[in-house]
Amino acid sequence: MKTTDWTLYIIEAANGHLYTGITTDLTRRLQQHQSGKGARFFASSQAKQVVYQESYPDRSSASRREAAIKKLSRQAKLDLIASSISQSR
Repeated sequence: MKTTDWTLYIIEAANGHLYTGITTDLTRRLQQHQSGKGARFFASSQAKQVVYQESYPDRSSASRREAAIKKLSRQAKLDLIASSISQSR
C-alpha cells in the first residue's frame, strides 16, 4: 500500500495575512489558491507565496498540527517561519 505524504503549509497573502492548510500536493494547492479555486480566504487578497512547510506521514498527523498552528498568535507564526528560515541557512 502506497503512503501519501501530507504537507502542512503556511501561505502569505498579498495583504500580509497568513493562511495555514494541509495538502498532498503543495505546488497544485498553491496554484489553486492563486487562481481563486482554493479557500475563500484568498477572495480578498491573492495568495503570494509559501512561507513555511512541514511533512507528515498521514492526514491525521498533519491535521493535528494544522489545528495547533491555527491556534497560535500571528507573532508565534512569524517566529515559527523565522526559525525555519534560519535553520535552512
